[in-house]
Amino acid sequence: MYDYIVIGAGSAGCVLAHRLSEDPACRVLLLEAGPRDTNPFIHMPAGLARLVNNRRINWNLETAPEPALDGRRLWWPRGKVLGGSSSINAMCYVRGVPADYDGWEAGGAIGWGWDEVLPWFLHSERNSRGASVLHGAAGPLSVSDLRHHNPLSAAFIAAAQQAGHSHNADFNGDQQLGVGLYQVTQRDGARCSSADAYLRPARHRRNLTVLTGAQATALSFEGTTATGVHYRRGRHHLHARAAVEVVLSAGAIHSPHLLMLSGIGEADTLRWHGITPRVDLPGVGRNLQDHLDICTVVHTTPGVSYDRSNELRIAVDYFLRGRRGAGTSNLAEAGGFARSSLATDAGADIQFHFVPAMLDNHGRHRLPGDGYTLHACPLHPRSRGQLRLRDADARSPPRIHANYLGDADGHDLKMMLECARLSARILHQPAFDRWRGAPVFPPHDALDDAALEAFIRAKAETIYHPVGTCAMGQHAEAVVDPTLRVHGTQRLRVVDASVMPRLVSGNTNAPTLMIAERAAHWIRTAATA
Repeated sequence: MYDYIVIGAGSAGCVLAHRLSEDPACRVLLLEAGPRDTNPFIHMPAGLARLVNNRRINWNLETAPEPALDGRRLWWPRGKVLGGSSSINAMCYVRGVPADYDGWEAGGAIGWGWDEVLPWFLHSERNSRGASVLHGAAGPLSVSDLRHHNPLSAAFIAAAQQAGHSHNADFNGDQQLGVGLYQVTQRDGARCSSADAYLRPARHRRNLTVLTGAQATALSFEGTTATGVHYRRGRHHLHARAAVEVVLSAGAIHSPHLLMLSGIGEADTLRWHGITPRVDLPGVGRNLQDHLDICTVVHTTPGVSYDRSNELRIAVDYFLRGRRGAGTSNLAEAGGFARSSLATDAGADIQFHFVPAMLDNHGRHRLPGDGYTLHACPLHPRSRGQLRLRDADARSPPRIHANYLGDADGHDLKMMLECARLSARILHQPAFDRWRGAPVFPPHDALDDAALEAFIRAKAETIYHPVGTCAMGQHAEAVVDPTLRVHGTQRLRVVDASVMPRLVSGNTNAPTLMIAERAAHWIRTAATA
């Protein structure tokens, strides 16, 4: 018997395990379907290029055929390892902007406005630049400037300024707009995942049990009160009980999936799959949102970009020199935020990630030779997708219907066209004259609207930010209330990116950690009330 069971040792789950086990009287069980984070390329930042095809630590999901993207099935990598996706991501530390969280609150997520969430960002953060009104310096999560960046990243920043974008040294400062180098979740030149920041310092606690290779298959209930979890570990089917709360932190795909397998979801759909409904919550799995991304890829002069031919040298150099050199690169070194011609307010609606390497299909297809890649994505897509059960077997991944470019008025496609045009404008600036070679994608510099649209439908991919599938609020399709308790249940919460009612203006890892910090405080407070 445990007091708390946390399902999923990803970005949020590691935070919860750390905070809940701070009380030595609380017995905490943390379940993780994947293995320990022992792969050395997890910890070498540039090693993320070696992780993309590693099925041992990656769920390797894919969407259903996407009608607006030439019927393609898009690959969705999600971390299946201690630290979750924070162990395989590009480490960019971006929170979003105050308007994101004020918008959450206006939509029914009471208490989630900017003034309420900022203290929890600061609580988690240990920024190498020190403490300020907008940054923390005493939290578990190390945030730092890059130790190394490629000359092409400097060229991108200069070119973007020539194209009219301002320089920005802190995307989490007073102003998000502009271009610059990303701050990253690194500590002394190594990745600082949620497992590094939160779980590793707590592993010695006798009241914390961490089980890897343990995949949850269903929650257990007495009526509508959560009492524990059924899970599979190796060939064994096991059950664990929780005396106080069960916390689901399996991420935007697996949290709603496990709820549905446990009888929480749209009742008619559950019955169709032979699952007895426990709570009729039609919003489970709906409201799926993601940032769709388009890449512009260009050849460059030999010897400057990160190419497959120098990966071994970079790795040896990194480990021999004490975490220095190109091995400390997060690859997406530079980027920024811009306003399109369609922007409806003063904030950014496009994000850039610049990579000094030629990448195709998420880096699973590393193009030969030297080159660079500019990613661009609309920050506020209007399209909404959903997850659907494939069957009642926990081993079967859910069907992911992302519904990219599926909004009725075509706004998302217009934004993707803006992304491609802004990217081309930046990459044609004089700062790249020294480096620029032949275009790769798109294959021609000047494309009319029809050709550019065809290029987008053929090549657009996810930038890995799914959220919203267990959205918080009080509306008919909300899954959790503003304290993250699942509607219609007792002693059950969801704490991860799935509860975000709307995408933030940027990467989603930092907001996920903030959500978990806040939830841990509420859970501990409720237990002592």
